[in-house]
Amino acid sequence: MWSLAAISELIGIIITWLFVFTFLYNLSAAINKPDNSRTQLSFIMMVSYTLSLYIDAYTPAPYLQLFVFDVVTIAVIFIWRKCFGKVIPIGFYYLIVGLCINASLFMAMHIDSIINPNCGYWWLWMVYGISTLIVDFIMAVVLIINKDILGLVKLENSVLNRKTPAVM
Repeated sequence: MWSLAAISELIGIIITWLFVFTFLYNLSAAINKPDNSRTQLSFIMMVSYTLSLYIDAYTPAPYLQLFVFDVVTIAVIFIWRKCFGKVIPIGFYYLIVGLCINASLFMAMHIDSIINPNCGYWWLWMVYGISTLIVDFIMAVVLIINKDILGLVKLENSVLNRKTPAVM
């Protein structure tokens, strides 16, 4: 786990490039198509993750800054939904859930490292290190393939008792 922490900046760059490639793929796939909602969501994620690279890991509260980035990104996605989202892609739901998971983990890490300084390794650090990578990867993959791979949309439809699917 300590080796993962040592290369965290490199992993952040790789995840950012994943969202850049997701945007470029969706941009090229959406040419001459009426629906470009996945391209717009990919652009929002690319900008968010690119700007978050400028957070210095040695600032007093890096996890709090990452938490704020995720909350602002969630707000921007909801604003996009209200203003431009005619067709809501499956990726919308995965981005909201994924960013909420990441934001929760960032806040937990902030509390653990700044508010209640913990210097010893424990299970939260492992959950944070692995979960953020998996969640980011799943968000990017769903933006590319537009499939409900974990059944989140199906779960939402069953919870809300919808007869017709929420997305197309």
